[in-house]
Amino acid sequence: MKVHQLSALPVHLQSECAQLSDLLARLRVARQIKQADAAIRAGLSRNTAYRIERGEPGLAMGQLLRYLDAIAPGMTLVELLAESDPALLQQQREDQRRRVRSLTQAELEELNF
Repeated sequence: MKVHQLSALPVHLQSECAQLSDLLARLRVARQIKQADAAIRAGLSRNTAYRIERGEPGLAMGQLLRYLDAIAPGMTLVELLAESDPALLQQQREDQRRRVRSLTQAELEELNF
């Protein structure tokens, strides 16, 4: 019988899978590495790289660590979770700047009570 790993995990562990996958994806993008290139460097299929970045819990820890090493050689999992990578910090600063925008006239009218 096939077990769906995500449904077998408690909610708090699903959240941790999502957080780890989000960090890996953001780090890859911050370092301007294509997903397919990271997969090749890690010796993984493109589909496995996709599943890692989706946060699928059924993957082996070794696959996650190889993927991390392909994106940021020498970086540990602890360093990734600390979000201290300079490329990641730069991307966060850029994201903060991009999110600020002017409200449309309709939005302004909606807020006017």
